[in-house]
Amino acid sequence: MTTFNDTLLRAARGEKIEHTPVWFMRQAGRSQPEYRKIKEKYSLEEITHQPELCAYVTKLPVDQYDVDAAILYKDIVTPLVGIGVDVKIKSGVGPVISNPIRSVADIEKLGEFSAEDQVPYVLDTIKILTKEQLNVPLIGFAGAPFTLASYMIEGGPSRSYNLTKSFMVSEPQAWFALMDKLADMTITYIQAQVAAGAKAVQIFDSWVGALHVSDYRIFIKPTMTRIFSELRKLNVPLITFGVGASHLANEWHDLPVDVVGLDWRLSIKEAGERGLTKPLQGNLDPTLLLADWSVIEERAKRIVEEGVEHGSHIFNLGHGVFPEVQPATLKRLTAFVHEYSAQLRAK
Repeated sequence: MTTFNDTLLRAARGEKIEHTPVWFMRQAGRSQPEYRKIKEKYSLEEITHQPELCAYVTKLPVDQYDVDAAILYKDIVTPLVGIGVDVKIKSGVGPVISNPIRSVADIEKLGEFSAEDQVPYVLDTIKILTKEQLNVPLIGFAGAPFTLASYMIEGGPSRSYNLTKSFMVSEPQAWFALMDKLADMTITYIQAQVAAGAKAVQIFDSWVGALHVSDYRIFIKPTMTRIFSELRKLNVPLITFGVGASHLANEWHDLPVDVVGLDWRLSIKEAGERGLTKPLQGNLDPTLLLADWSVIEERAKRIVEEGVEHGSHIFNLGHGVFPEVQPATLKRLTAFVHEYSAQLRAK
């Protein structure tokens, strides 16, 4: 029987590791030829509704790249359908919502979430992976309330989040009602994922970087504190991550999380200088994956060195893999991080 690789779990807890663990956001999907072939026949929703197929897509990068964790293949808006949000994922656009939130009345119409009743296929996928297939941890995940709310209020992806931010400050009572509803959903959803076998959790607050620190403290942080405080009871590593949110890194560090995920705008070294002592995750700029190998290696080397110096570090990208990236590059990068970090940690 293959030995279970728990390097990522140990790194997330700040324990001794032999090499820096690696996984890539969006490692399962668009850059893989096998996935593109599946997508010729099935949509994202159709893939996620077929546990065996979804498990195959989730496991593929583990087999191909030798990464230290799998990340469940699904979209962050997956659970919204269960509470009554009419959301469709449109190719080339993203999540599009036909019944956007405009008032307290709209929020009151939202239902209660039950993972077992509304997304059993997600739980079945996790069980297949963790009971039968993986020798690395499966990372479960959910979208954070601000990011989900931005889709629900804007009606789809946005560059400015004007409707979301104006709703937040002008309708605070409605805003906090929505945050409570989404927090309840997130907690319930993650509890079910862990019960099904997920060994770590990442909460994606992808778009919260659009907020000023003071607004984050008032309108978001109490909700995130409640979510992570509840999830701590599950005794699995908790990771938080967002894009363009370096100004919020210290706020995240204050949360009851195990790992702070960074995008490429803030280096591991700078984060440490700011007082972030918890394990860090990140943070190669994914666009560099299209550069010559010499450039990728030089940048990855610096990140690994800073991570080893910091103490506990999980190597990742500063955002997700995109379609033009060659799978061979990710495989080579994983091997490099493993080998170089092992050399440094052995000293």
